[in-house]
Amino acid sequence: MAYRMKTALIFVSSFVISMGLPCLAVAAEGEKPAVTPYADIRYRLEIVDQDGLAQNASASTLRVRAGLKSAEWNGLSALIEGEAIAAIGAQRYNDTINGRVAYPVVADPEDVLLNQAWVRWKPVTQFDITAGRQAVNIDNQRWVGSVGWRQNDQTLDAVRATARPAKGLALDYLHSWRVNRVFGPDSPQGIWRNAAIHGTRLAYTIPNIGTISGYGYWLDLTSSPSSSSRTVGVRMAGEHVLSKAVKLTYAAEYARQHDYKSNPRNFALDHVLLEPGLAFGPVSVKAGLERLEGNGTAALQTPLATLHAFNGWADKFLTTPANGLRDLYLDAGYKFPKSGPLKGAGVRLAWHDFNATRLGIDYGQEWNAMLTMPINKHLTGIAKLARYNARLFATDTTKLWFSLEAKF
Repeated sequence: MAYRMKTALIFVSSFVISMGLPCLAVAAEGEKPAVTPYADIRYRLEIVDQDGLAQNASASTLRVRAGLKSAEWNGLSALIEGEAIAAIGAQRYNDTINGRVAYPVVADPEDVLLNQAWVRWKPVTQFDITAGRQAVNIDNQRWVGSVGWRQNDQTLDAVRATARPAKGLALDYLHSWRVNRVFGPDSPQGIWRNAAIHGTRLAYTIPNIGTISGYGYWLDLTSSPSSSSRTVGVRMAGEHVLSKAVKLTYAAEYARQHDYKSNPRNFALDHVLLEPGLAFGPVSVKAGLERLEGNGTAALQTPLATLHAFNGWADKFLTTPANGLRDLYLDAGYKFPKSGPLKGAGVRLAWHDFNATRLGIDYGQEWNAMLTMPINKHLTGIAKLARYNARLFATDTTKLWFSLEAKF
């Protein structure tokens, strides 16, 4: 693995530099470059203290992501992106494939891979279609997302088409046959092959109100039959200006999920979200109620979502328990002024109360806190904390993250 990492880092760096220098020279002459190189380098230290395991985890990892994106030519454009993930120092964590089961899981295994490679055709402003390996993020990523928090993205080998027939109106269609998951290709669950995924979304944006969207997702996942489902739902999200200083924010969503194709279980389950909030100056506050129903045998699942963004950062509910999940939460944020020692920094605090939707089981509570600090136009630092206090589900867990990310 060390040899693979070294080779990949040299290859990615030299590839971008060799291709990028001619492009930058063209750009210097005032013309748009035919190909633009870019890079995203992220170092992260993740510490996990989880009751019931003999050791605490300490995961020091570096991700180097680099790519080339072409300019549009006769409606055609393309992107290719490579990625290398390395452990810095001893591996004192369970990355899901290294066999270190005495440690908590930190799902960032070492790897070298092709992250994205796609071609886009945009013959007119109102239509485009993208084919190939791609990061797909839809709405708030509750149903389909690229899991940007982990060092390795979740990507889809897919075709995605978007039409915009009128102002404010958009129609999306997605078809995917392979899911490249965050665990990497060396994991038995790292790739879901021979999938048949179809997704549709019709959305209309109303100025000063928000976007209302109707969607449907049909997931036939032969590599994970219990994750196969068909889901149809509607979502409304937006904001309304109450005064010069205050905005009302809101999101509401309802979906119904059924078993589908290879799933051996039989169910029909609901998803409900209500999230009102206020934003005034640098302060934002919101309250939320999310319900993912369970019947005691099966529960509503969102296997393609950016799951870390939902139901607490301790990641205790990546899979919905069979008795369902009710997440009651409060979330507050503050953005520092653009001058001063903390210029542009942001602070976020959240509290969650978790229960079952069936039998009234008290799962536990969780506190989250995060500080985001832009250091300059390229570099950002993040400190993040999650503390899960278990009642009748899982075990007490504390997670702490420190990261630096540079984008060029």
